[in-house]
Amino acid sequence: MALGPRAARPYRMGKTMARILIVDDSPTEMYKLTGMLEKHGHEVLKAENGADGVALAREEKPDAVLMDIVMPGLNGFQATRQLTKDAETSHIPVIIITTKDQETDKVWGTRQGAKDYLTKPVDEETLIKTLNSVLAG
Repeated sequence: MALGPRAARPYRMGKTMARILIVDDSPTEMYKLTGMLEKHGHEVLKAENGADGVALAREEKPDAVLMDIVMPGLNGFQATRQLTKDAETSHIPVIIITTKDQETDKVWGTRQGAKDYLTKPVDEETLIKTLNSVLAG
């Protein structure tokens, strides 16, 4: 049984832990992001491509999604659009985290429904601050 949006989550040091879905085809980036999130008490779900990310988000209803752009098959822009336009997942905020640093990419990501856009390599402080802001609504 998947927990719904903002359902009761375990507590750690007075804060509710969030379930974060990372969608990235790079094992190195997956490892780095997982380490940062777990260090701050978050539960991590993982998908290695856009299609799997969309399916897992629909099934598990995470509190937020960290989305890479450049992936085989369904890219991150397409996956973000699917998640943000689907009534079943539109409440889940998406943060794009990618090496694509052109202003046009940032604008396009926002148009697809992303709540924020970070460029790799992302430092831990920026990631956690952005994530907390997005989770706060």
